[in-house]
This record gives sequence, structure tokens and C-alpha cells, in this order.
Amino acid sequence: MNIIKCSIAKLCTIVLFAPFIASAQNFFKGTITDSANGEKLVGVGVTINTTMLTTLTDLDGKFNLHLTDGSYTVSFTYVGYKPKSIMVVLPKDSSVHIQLTQTTVLSNEVVVSATRAGDKTPTTYTNINKADLEKSNVGQDLPYLLNFTPSMVTTSDAGAGVGYTYIHLRGSDATRVNVTIDGVPINDAEDQGVYWVDMPDIVSSTDNIQIQRGVGTSTNGAGAFGGSINIETTKLSTEPYAEYSTSGGSFNTYKNTFNFGTGLLDGHWAFDGRASKITSDGYIDRASSNFESAFLDAGYYTKNTMIKAVVFTGKEKNLPGMVWCSARFIGD
Repeated sequence: MNIIKCSIAKLCTIVLFAPFIASAQNFFKGTITDSANGEKLVGVGVTINTTMLTTLTDLDGKFNLHLTDGSYTVSFTYVGYKPKSIMVVLPKDSSVHIQLTQTTVLSNEVVVSATRAGDKTPTTYTNINKADLEKSNVGQDLPYLLNFTPSMVTTSDAGAGVGYTYIHLRGSDATRVNVTIDGVPINDAEDQGVYWVDMPDIVSSTDNIQIQRGVGTSTNGAGAFGGSINIETTKLSTEPYAEYSTSGGSFNTYKNTFNFGTGLLDGHWAFDGRASKITSDGYIDRASSNFESAFLDAGYYTKNTMIKAVVFTGKEKNLPGMVWCSARFIGD
């Protein structure tokens, strides 16, 4: 008798839950394609609203979800296509074919800004062209050539403007002055300073300089609290050239520079280079300098395109003057 009662109870349970067990076997599947060309779309997001169920279409543009009977709102989303939602009733709508339509996605505006200030830029600046630089380029470091521009103060460890030289712009030291060469930041990544001793005679390969006072158009944020110094290197010369220059001054200071350029080759290619040597005993005792540097510019030019590779290097032996030790060698 007990066995019969138990069997009847199991049978009632099976009969009671049979509809649910049967309904749980439904699959909602489909294919998603482009409405214009019928191309199958891979990676389309398929979401069953009001549930946690979601999936992506496979390489054949197909998807498959396990659902119970009932009504559902299904959303389809894909980058570059209009979102689409449909109502399905299972098990009747167990298989669907969805077509998505391409659309244009409007985003926020993209602003391309230069590192140079212009007439309409709300900042104060000074432009120095190549002719002005050549008048005073006798071997001193770049800071000393900018010494007489507004708000600029320069100092030299050796006292002759050759070797370790420093700048202050608007009262801020080099850690708050953003220096770029052809738009590339030069400030040291560790202490934010700029070491002009590593770039001997860079002026001989410079076409123009812009000094901005204040933040201006700097792309380096807080690094330009004092201002910016934007250096643009040698521009294209369509004709070949070669130039040698030498200069000398007090404290056995000498500069020898050789510049050359190939001009425009085959209507597209141009190469410019420089080799320099600067020596000085320095004004202060034990403050001699011995610099060698090189510069190479390779460019490819078309009517609307310019691609340049710029390489420059410097080798320096410097004895800065000090009172607390007899001698100190820095560099190579």
C-alpha cells in the first residue's frame, strides 16, 4: 500500500511539472545580416530585455539562446548600425532573421591644435627667426642666445655661456618650462629639467624659435607653468649647399661648425647634416668644456605630405667650477 502511494505521488509531481520541463527545452535562435548587402554580421550583441541573458553572433552571424515559453523583447546592437528591438513569443517565434541598417555615428568634435601660437592665440610670445639666431651664434648654448628676450634670465656654471647653462622664464626654472624640438618634448622624464649641455650647437641646426610666456599652447600641462620654448629645426633647402663657420672668444672659447645639405633629390628626398666642435676654458677655474655634436635630417616631400626623421647627438667633457672638491668629470 505504501509503495502504491509513493508511486502515485511521484506521478502527480511529474504531471504537475511536465509543462515546465517541456517549456524549458525551447531554443531561441536566429541569423543577423546587413540589410544592404546581406553580409552576415559577426559579434552583434543580442540581449533579452528584463533578463540577464545576452550573447554574441558567431562567425556565421548566428546566435542561440535557451529560453522558456513566453513573450520577450529582444535588442540587437552593433557598432556602426542602428539598434533594433523586436517582440518574440515562444515557442512560435523560435527562429528569426534580423537585418540591421548601417548608420553614421556622431561623436564629439576632434580638435587638432599646434604647439605654436598665432595672432589669435590668447598668450604672449616672441618669435626668433634664423637670421636673428645667426647674428649671435658664436658657440654659446641656446639659453644665452635667448637671454635678452622678455622675462628670460640665464645663468652659466662656467661663466662663459658654454657648458652647464640654465634658464628661468617668468621666474620659473627649467622644470616649469616646456621645451619642444619639432613638437617633441625634451624635458627630462625624471626631474622635468632640460640639459642644454647634451645638445651642443643645436642653434646651428635651428630655423626658428618661439618663446611663449605662461601656459600658452603647451601640450605638457603643468610643465609649462613658466612658459614654452618651441624649437623648429632646419627647413627644406631645394638647392645643395655646404658651409663652414668658425668663431673664437675669451677664455680660449672656439666653435667650429660644418653644415651641408643635398637639396631636393629626385623631387622628393632631402638630407641635411651638421658636425660641430666647441671648446672653452671657462671663466671660472676648473670649468673647461669640450663638446662634439652631430645632426642629421632626412626628409621625404610630396605636394601634401612631409615625412622627416631627425637625429642629433652630443658628446661632452665638462669640468664645472666648484669650491668643495678639486675636480669633477661629467659625461664621456
